[in-house]
Amino acid sequence: MSDVGFPILYALGLWWFSTGVVLYLDNLPGRTFRWTLLGGSAVLAVAIFGLFVSSTSTSIAMNYLAFTCGLVIWGVLEMSYFTGYATGPRKIPCPEGCTPWRRFRLAIMTSLYHELAIMTTGLILIAISWGEPNQVGAWTFVVLWLMRWSAKLNLFLGVPNLNENWLPEHLRYLKTYMSKRGMNLLFPVSVTLPTILVVLIVLRVSAPDGDGSEVVGLTLVATLLALAILEHWLLVLPLPDEALWAWALPPREPPDARDSGRPPSDPGENEVCATLSHCATTRTKTTLPQTRQRIKRSRIGMATGA
Repeated sequence: MSDVGFPILYALGLWWFSTGVVLYLDNLPGRTFRWTLLGGSAVLAVAIFGLFVSSTSTSIAMNYLAFTCGLVIWGVLEMSYFTGYATGPRKIPCPEGCTPWRRFRLAIMTSLYHELAIMTTGLILIAISWGEPNQVGAWTFVVLWLMRWSAKLNLFLGVPNLNENWLPEHLRYLKTYMSKRGMNLLFPVSVTLPTILVVLIVLRVSAPDGDGSEVVGLTLVATLLALAILEHWLLVLPLPDEALWAWALPPREPPDARDSGRPPSDPGENEVCATLSHCATTRTKTTLPQTRQRIKRSRIGMATGA
């Protein structure tokens, strides 16, 4: 149990923390994005070099390094997407009345550049580790890659929980390409096949002839795959998953939060406030007493039906 306990905790912790970091950075003001991407580019270069180095050794330490580098590389790519720097040529909402196939084509155009970047990076990582004894870094990236495609297809076909609150303001148009529905036919396949793979990995890890280094590497990848399956289930189950990253998400104040503690003393108070605010922000020669007089007359007219 000790051989798999720490790898599971490490994968859980790194997944939770890296997801939170990406959410936090992508919800900062737009003026910070260039610095975020500049720092991310440096981290990406270091992580690719680290994956190259770790692929040459099957030691336990190199397995942890490979897994970490694969997850960091993925996080930087996701950060480039959610900051809006690597999305696609289409950056507007989906037109109303689109057929499913046209909506699918337009949805691809919203993230075309990012998908090409992921494919290119994935091929580079596979080429780097090709023929090397340690494939943990490449496996980590491929698991995230395939499960992300699965999640995006499920969001397109329709799930109950779209998690649109996770989208930064500049990407809120992506919600129009998603569908909110009870279930789609792809979802059972999306969770069943990866679950079977996790079971097979667990059986391999549990084998008495398992090597310690191999057990660590497979446990790290299996834990990440299990987390990806969990994220799929969160698309359909009514669970408050945002609470896991409350520290990384910006506070979302309800529109009426400022007035929630004080009920209006008069039914026409909101009307008065709106009128006074409008008058205060427009350049007219109307004086405040005249405004109040008009408000009073309008309220009398509304009360009498005039």
